Amino acid sequence: MKTEPVDADFLTQIDLDRLPRHIAIIMDGNGRWAKRRRLPRISGHRAGIRAVRQAVEACARLGVPYLTLYAFSVENWKRPHTEIKLLMGLLREYLKKEINELNRQNIRLEVIGRIQALPKPVLQDLQNAIDQTRQNTGLHLVLALNYGARAELVDAVNALLAQSKRNGSITVDESLLGEHLYTRGLPDPDLLIRTSGELRLSNFLLWQVAYAELWVTETLWPDFTQKDLFQAIIDFQKRERRYGGLGMS
Repeated sequence: MKTEPVDADFLTQIDLDRLPRHIAIIMDGNGRWAKRRRLPRISGHRAGIRAVRQAVEACARLGVPYLTLYAFSVENWKRPHTEIKLLMGLLREYLKKEINELNRQNIRLEVIGRIQALPKPVLQDLQNAIDQTRQNTGLHLVLALNYGARAELVDAVNALLAQSKRNGSITVDESLLGEHLYTRGLPDPDLLIRTSGELRLSNFLLWQVAYAELWVTETLWPDFTQKDLFQAIIDFQKRERRYGGLGMS
């Protein structure tokens, strides 16, 4: 992973004792980035991989425990077949090229979503990368693939119904439902970043981001750098987190 040098001033503004435990990112703007340059959309997706490296490197460098990237949504299947095929090819390319670097940086790869619906070669490469990084104890890099928050909630409810049929009546509360989400075992995001200036969640982690701080930038994803991520963390640390409390100010 080759990353750009970062102004030391950014690092001095970050309180390493108050880092967000879990950062989630909606990586948006690849297509617009390519269109502005009169390039094919795949060029935007390929440029987006460089931004992925920037974000992963920055989180690993700081010691952020969890980073979740919205890589491919359930709605993305509506895109042209050619584009989907190229996206899957880029994903496989990333997994094969970055595995050694992930291990060098002690990064553990995980995946959430309806991954069994992904093409078999993609599944095989994913499983290989997961297996090869399983023992790493640093950053948890979570890829949301064939992911949709509504689909996740439907799958959780169906799992609970199946459990009820097997074991009899059950009492569903937030804790039990959380144990049946794709993200079970992961802390909820503290900070949700969205690029390209769009002000919507796009069916991403709807349950989990209930109390997350939102940070939106006009920067298109391929132009997102470590400086952008550091700025998001700096702004996050300036906020007063109330977790639903209205406060009296």
